[in-house]
Amino acid sequence: MIKRVFLIILDSFGIGACEDSADFGDAGANTLASVYASKYFCAPNLAKMGLFNIDGVEVGKKQEPIAAHARLKELSKGKDTTIGHWEIAGIVSNEPLPTYPDGFPEDVINEFSLKTGRGVLCNKPYSGTKVIEDYGNEHVKTGELIVYTSADSVFQIAAHEDVVPLEKLYEYCRIARNILQGKHGVGRVIARPFAGESGKYYRTSGRHDYSLEPPEKTVLEELSLAGLDVISVGKINDIFCGRGVTKHYATSSNKNGMETVLQIAKTEFNGLCFVNLVDFDMVYGHRRDVDGYARAISEFDEWLGGFICKMGSEDVVMITADHGCDPGYTKTTDHTREFVPLLIYTSDIKPVDIGTREGFGCVGKTVCDLLGVDTNTQGESLKDEIYGS
Repeated sequence: MIKRVFLIILDSFGIGACEDSADFGDAGANTLASVYASKYFCAPNLAKMGLFNIDGVEVGKKQEPIAAHARLKELSKGKDTTIGHWEIAGIVSNEPLPTYPDGFPEDVINEFSLKTGRGVLCNKPYSGTKVIEDYGNEHVKTGELIVYTSADSVFQIAAHEDVVPLEKLYEYCRIARNILQGKHGVGRVIARPFAGESGKYYRTSGRHDYSLEPPEKTVLEELSLAGLDVISVGKINDIFCGRGVTKHYATSSNKNGMETVLQIAKTEFNGLCFVNLVDFDMVYGHRRDVDGYARAISEFDEWLGGFICKMGSEDVVMITADHGCDPGYTKTTDHTREFVPLLIYTSDIKPVDIGTREGFGCVGKTVCDLLGVDTNTQGESLKDEIYGS
């Protein structure tokens, strides 16, 4: 009997371009291949679980795997965090969330400025580190807010913590979230606080995401309604607007997230521990830092080896991703449309090759099935295949 599932999202760890990647401007992207080429890549535990045995993976050495393994193809019309996580939890998005390659329309910016009482700087797609370099001084001088976006469906607000205290920045984000509904319903409004002096500005750890409400019930809600624990680590709580989450832990880094999971594993919970490790995407993928990404995978792999040794017979670990963000892809600094891996391990499952599956929804469906909860969310459970019944 399974009592605890640890579902770990390696944010942006794609394993190769999908057939429709060209439609998203991402033909040829391959996050795994890029980081594997780095001298800092070392992932013996992921290899042992079957990472290099997955369909379409052409790097690494195949082994006799200890985990069930699969390649998942996203069905939703997007390649962002919100849509990817929603699909994992049972919601397929048939329409992409709105993006703003030319900046947000004047009526949106005017309403935001009116309700916050502050002017707006930038209002166009920008790198998060470059935008504070280019607009930080003017922001500090005038108090106007730096608003920017990316190729993703996001409305980001950057402000110096000495000019706009964190709680005030969060208030402005809530104002923006209320404005950005309907046709302008972006996936996330993101607080991007920074500190430092001119020429030496740096982003701080006070980031906070304000997501669009999921349009349907997710597996998180199904599990909590059944009386089970749903513990989120990292930005999971933000992505789902807290719906279905019974306890959450904010994190400041991958390392902090992994340490948090180890502490949670020592407790007697019954249900799901849903984890997002965001540094792969935020710190290394978007900044096109191949070696940094490879080091981060190696650090996770070392942690994973220790975690597996501590798992009980009633524990399952599932490892997957929400999209790609190929650090070696030079055409863009944004997410890349890729297949993602799925690795499922516990002491008594069959280490079967599940092949390629349509949709991420099999992840959430399998979680529910393992924990004995019925759900009508989209996706097909893999329980019978991994247990061979």
